[in-house]
Amino acid sequence: MLDLTYEAPKPKVISGAREDWELVIGMEVHAQVSSKAKLFSGASTKFGSEPNSNVAFIDAGMPGMLPVINEFCVAQAVRTGLGLKAEINLFSAFDRKNYFYPDLPQGYQISQLYHPIVGEGEVLVDMGPGVARLVRIERIHLEQDAGKSIHDMDPNMSFVDLNRTGVALMEIVSRPDIRGPEEAAAYVVKLRQILRYLGTCDGNMQNGNLRADVNVSVCRPGDYEKYRETGDFGHLGTRCEIKNMNSMRFIQQAIEYEAKRQIAIIEDGGKVDQETRLYDPDKGETRSMRSKEEAHDYRYFPCPDLLPLEIEQAWVDDIAASLPELPDEKKARFVNDFGMTEYDASVLTAESEAAAYFEEVAQGRDGKLAANWVINELFGRLKKDDLDITQSPVSAAQLGGIIDLITKGDISGKIAKDLFEIVFSEGGDPAGIVEERGMKQVTDTGAIEKVVDEIIEANPDQVAKARENPKLAGWFVGQVMKATGGKANPKAVNEIVARKLG
Repeated sequence: MLDLTYEAPKPKVISGAREDWELVIGMEVHAQVSSKAKLFSGASTKFGSEPNSNVAFIDAGMPGMLPVINEFCVAQAVRTGLGLKAEINLFSAFDRKNYFYPDLPQGYQISQLYHPIVGEGEVLVDMGPGVARLVRIERIHLEQDAGKSIHDMDPNMSFVDLNRTGVALMEIVSRPDIRGPEEAAAYVVKLRQILRYLGTCDGNMQNGNLRADVNVSVCRPGDYEKYRETGDFGHLGTRCEIKNMNSMRFIQQAIEYEAKRQIAIIEDGGKVDQETRLYDPDKGETRSMRSKEEAHDYRYFPCPDLLPLEIEQAWVDDIAASLPELPDEKKARFVNDFGMTEYDASVLTAESEAAAYFEEVAQGRDGKLAANWVINELFGRLKKDDLDITQSPVSAAQLGGIIDLITKGDISGKIAKDLFEIVFSEGGDPAGIVEERGMKQVTDTGAIEKVVDEIIEANPDQVAKARENPKLAGWFVGQVMKATGGKANPKAVNEIVARKLG
């Protein structure tokens, strides 16, 4: 396996009115666990159901109802931890986080503060060929999601939909290792990619299945390095948390605005207050939501309704044995096995379905040629029709058939593009279409030579110019291809034209 090496990107520097500042960003990503049932009840997690139709007694906060842990959700959290090269804690426990939740009827959230299921891990965030940021993961813990409050259905009342109440979330907490808005968005993209490969979260941000809380602070150049050397957060600025971000573009915009806001406060002699803020995309600004609470403000204590969670190493090992090949390893293998560029490998491994499609096309064929057709022709055509790889009208077998016809010399690259369009629009067997529609490439050198002779005879002035300047021979090649409807073998045409023109 090829070991791809990286250098870290430079931190984002923002010029204030008086001096330069650097960004420091930590992320708390809430990923909904891919599970048919909730974390502590058997109620469905199906999205789009009628309001309050996926609610068990425990979700509704009915007296006397006790939570029962969903083993599959625990397995999904362990699977995620393993995929992030993290430490799996064989002992973990649930705590109650007491807070006013209008859409969480129990009046508290069952979470994990003191003993999370997953410990320290890492994510390698690609920022371009040869450039990446290694972001440390502090922890992953399981917790309940809250419901949804709806304020725009009535001028005098708010409504509550409890369908999401109790759905299992993994909160993935990073260290403050991210140094710019683009890195923050790329981190969420990479995390989403890994979760989708693992099958532990579908990453659907539109449905709220992946949301990010972004902690932003600013510091003077050199202070971040002091923090990394000492572990002392005192070297960093006061952070503000921007809550519930579900758009890569908005994440970047919110960070840019928030950093400039903090810089302006500090340079004016003020002090940044630690608080939770919301981003308003219409105004392009963040606004205060509430002062930032600390753990003691939530009055955490061990959940009395749930025993500590103890899992066996053998069970963890079984989950580890079932992990798929993850994006970084697959990307390195594609570069190594198929001789493609790191960029092409990144494009092909962005989604596991696309990587699987490519591998089927490349099986027993030229990997670079297969990559070129998948990326440029197929992906380009799918994007035009707003389709994803799972909706492709051209199967991997059909695209492989087109590449086989090119390799055998039965069709030229130009004919292949016409053939691809026919298969994309109408379907069918590529080889059969070529035979039925007379698209086969002319390789008979005698027939090609006859056409060349006719064009040379009809254009004596052009012949004289081409003999003075050999670069003009391309004109004759174009005329021959035009006369043969693009079916003549380009290599044979070039050779015959060159020979005839001396």
